[in-house]
Amino acid sequence: MNRFLKALFPRRDADAASLVRINRLRGEFAGLSDPGLRQAYQKAPDAETVIAVAAVAAERTLRERMFDVQLRGSLALCRGSIAEMQTGEGKTLTAVPAVLWLARGGQGVHVMTVNDYLATRDAEWMGPIYRMLGLTCGSIRQGLSPEARRTAYACDITYATANEVGFDYLRDQVALRPEDRVQRGFAAALVDEADSILIDEARIPLVIAGGEETEGDLVLRADRLVREFARGLDYRIEEHGRNVTLTDHGIHHTEARLGCGNLFAEENLEALTTVQDALHAHVLLHRDIDYLIKDDQVESVDEFKGRIAQDRRWPAGLHTAVEVKEAVSVKSQGRIFGSITLENLLALYEHICGMTGTAATQASEFAEIYNLAVEVIPPNRPMIRVDHPDFVYRTKSEKHDALLDEIRTVHSTGRPVLVGTASVAESEHLSWLLTDVPHNILNARDEEREAALIAHAGERGAVTISTNMAGRGTDIRLGPGVAERGGLHVIGTNRHEARRIDFQLRGRAGRQGDPGTSRFFVSLEDDIVQRYGEALTGGGTFIPDEQMRALATPEGVQRVVEGKNLEIRLFLRKYESSIEGQRQMFAKRRDQILLSDAPEFERIVALRTMDDEWSAHLSEVTELRSGIQWVAWGGRDPLHEYLRRVHGMYEDMMAGLESEIERRIAEARETGIDPSQRGSTWTYLTTDNPFGSLTDRIRKGLVAKAKSLFQ
Repeated sequence: MNRFLKALFPRRDADAASLVRINRLRGEFAGLSDPGLRQAYQKAPDAETVIAVAAVAAERTLRERMFDVQLRGSLALCRGSIAEMQTGEGKTLTAVPAVLWLARGGQGVHVMTVNDYLATRDAEWMGPIYRMLGLTCGSIRQGLSPEARRTAYACDITYATANEVGFDYLRDQVALRPEDRVQRGFAAALVDEADSILIDEARIPLVIAGGEETEGDLVLRADRLVREFARGLDYRIEEHGRNVTLTDHGIHHTEARLGCGNLFAEENLEALTTVQDALHAHVLLHRDIDYLIKDDQVESVDEFKGRIAQDRRWPAGLHTAVEVKEAVSVKSQGRIFGSITLENLLALYEHICGMTGTAATQASEFAEIYNLAVEVIPPNRPMIRVDHPDFVYRTKSEKHDALLDEIRTVHSTGRPVLVGTASVAESEHLSWLLTDVPHNILNARDEEREAALIAHAGERGAVTISTNMAGRGTDIRLGPGVAERGGLHVIGTNRHEARRIDFQLRGRAGRQGDPGTSRFFVSLEDDIVQRYGEALTGGGTFIPDEQMRALATPEGVQRVVEGKNLEIRLFLRKYESSIEGQRQMFAKRRDQILLSDAPEFERIVALRTMDDEWSAHLSEVTELRSGIQWVAWGGRDPLHEYLRRVHGMYEDMMAGLESEIERRIAEARETGIDPSQRGSTWTYLTTDNPFGSLTDRIRKGLVAKAKSLFQ
């Protein structure tokens, strides 16, 4: 993907020489007029020259002098790598020289950020540099009109969230006229907070839907049924709390209540899936942890950021099951017209690079999936933050008592404290317990105040209880006198499955050589211990003393979990690869019709027909995938069976496509219906793998079906 860029540079052992040249050029360019500097950029023969020009332009427009570590970061980005730079090192400015380098082709550069606030802020903040050098800069945010989006994408540089870029792509894919499209191509992307976008959110499908698809009473019946179930009797929770399965008693209970006969018969696939969704909704998804109820809606919470995941729904009928469980208004999921994951969206770009504060622990995944190297850039000033060893307790109650004591002790010295919790419920529980210390609470309920609250978290005596990494992207600057008292103290209330999430939390302290400390509090009742206890004890019986010793080095456990999660993501890619290939072939055929010179009427009918056929295909594939564990039994490989069937379904659809288009054209002429009136569409995100490994679910499904057949 980035071979062209990487071939232009030696490896980073030559960075020292590059820095000498860049700084020499910076001195020479400092004497140029603004038009002269613009000309130097336009004629720059290499990236080092562009970086030097950018550094001079930044000093003139923003009054900010780029440090050598920022120049090194720019070199890594120009090479097409992931630059790991610690919090507070100035990544926003570091990106500008690389953006200028990529923009010289005139095809546009997308700078992807994690939220609308940062996209707008960074475009406005860095805009003067681009304009001085003769380039245009725009930004995309939710609520912009198609005309405003088209203008922003036409700029040389466009700042936007990855989700907004993806949603615009999906809308363009169902446009009925060429002029309705807003994007102009995918030449280059620079991804900020690359670990979040390329790993945490990479598998999340973005969806465009429309029309009406009403839910029958089966969902309500399944909800009432599941409320009758008893744990252990009708269902059991397995796979470290990530999967729930019906027992034999639960299967017979369901068959009797629904009157459906064999629950695993192929004609009962919808009933089985609906009951499973209801069971998952009641047993595995918890209010104020996995989701909130806000304005009569179910709002899912991003497990990595602690923020509300805007417009995100769980897949298929699971979101509806949660809505019915909570007795809120049920939204129509609609017919899906198109879907793409961020991973596949980024594969559309000819060149990508990225930056983040935490990437090294995931270096193998960046290399394997994206062909991106990770380069660790040293800080501008030595890191003097002290990361204390974890405190380990037997129960959550003991842990909470201890960390509350630590908050009170540190607060009494005048130092600010930032507490990172794993969920909204935990943050509010700690807030309820901490009645004697003034504090702010930052979670998904009041994310509108996020940037303001986190910006003041470094002031003297401030105590901020935050959900995970809420506020990421906003620096915590120390108030007067805080450095002399020891700086910001960061407390983690849990170890996370990925080490880099812990590193992100710790990284809020120690910015730009500031003093600071961090400590994690762990208990044997924490989720990571309960879910991965076997990894802690080598697969043996739970022995508290052994757990205590193992938890003294939790990074070993996290490495095991990271490897497991990578295996899951790679396996899921195999399931998705076939449908993504079909999507690309189908999109090319649709583009041929969209750009053809056929009469307006026939072209629109043909496009509408293709959209309907693709929507029906996606629906069939979704149903197949959700039930493949029941269909592919008797020793057949589920993945092979899935791929074989998906291929056959696509071939059947394409074989009948032309005749269906002709039939629709004739029908539209007879009825006089305006084919351009499609009705509204909407976009949302879903979740690709909410409850663990698909392979494990398939295996368990096969066992359950075999049991039912031989009873």
